[in-house]
Amino acid sequence: MQNIRKGLRGDSIILMGKNTMMKRSIRLHAERTGNDAFKSLLPLLVGNVGFIFTKGDLKEVREEIAKYKVGAPARVGLVAPIDVIVPPGNTGLDPSQTSFFQVLNIPTKINKGTVEIVTAVELIRKGEKVGSSEAALLSKLGIRPFSYGLVVVSVYDNGAVFSPEVLDLTEDDLMEKFRSWLSNVTSLSLAVSFPTLAAAPHMFINAYKTALSLAVATEYTFPQAEKIKEYLKDPTKFAVAVGGDAGAPATSAKEEKAEQSEPAKEEEEESDEDLVAGLFD
Repeated sequence: MQNIRKGLRGDSIILMGKNTMMKRSIRLHAERTGNDAFKSLLPLLVGNVGFIFTKGDLKEVREEIAKYKVGAPARVGLVAPIDVIVPPGNTGLDPSQTSFFQVLNIPTKINKGTVEIVTAVELIRKGEKVGSSEAALLSKLGIRPFSYGLVVVSVYDNGAVFSPEVLDLTEDDLMEKFRSWLSNVTSLSLAVSFPTLAAAPHMFINAYKTALSLAVATEYTFPQAEKIKEYLKDPTKFAVAVGGDAGAPATSAKEEKAEQSEPAKEEEEESDEDLVAGLFD
């Protein structure tokens, strides 16, 4: 606790005490300030809990708390919070201690006058109670499989109480959820024809398509539809607009091919002249 207090010093304060006294303090503060939002903390004061008041970043405070954990031995009757695995290797115990390993079905061998565990063994599974044999063996091996420290159970901010898992969310996660919600709002707005900021661009585009189809089917026109109607009346204009840019590369390719063929003809003419001149040498 002292190490945690030292690590949080400057930004946070740890307050721990009897739950009845903390509940009374919260009620008195809520009545004095008229802020009933603090009363949402009352149901959380169950068991061995406390408060950490901070003005720093909540995620950084939780990470700082997680740094300070102390190893705890396996006591008889304790429910294991994690799986306990005994690693292979030399135990340093003399051969007379093999009875502990035999009871727990742990394969061993004698190596240089000491007991050596051959393979790793899962001694206790998560959720099982620690037996007397398991506790005695772990004590002899000097293994402290469990740890204890402060654990953030709930987070309170501006009257809202939420799970600490929310602190693991990144900006990318929030943006992905925002996009998903925005897509749902847009789909719902378009389905019921209710204008919203999310659906407004799609509604304008759909309205433009409807007006354009009406203008094409009738004599009615507007500036944005005139060009489309010209293309429909004379499709060659569209072909010229599309093919005008495409014709330039084709022309340049033909010119390049013609340039390449001219040196070849000149070489052929020179070779013919040399042949004729050689006949009269």
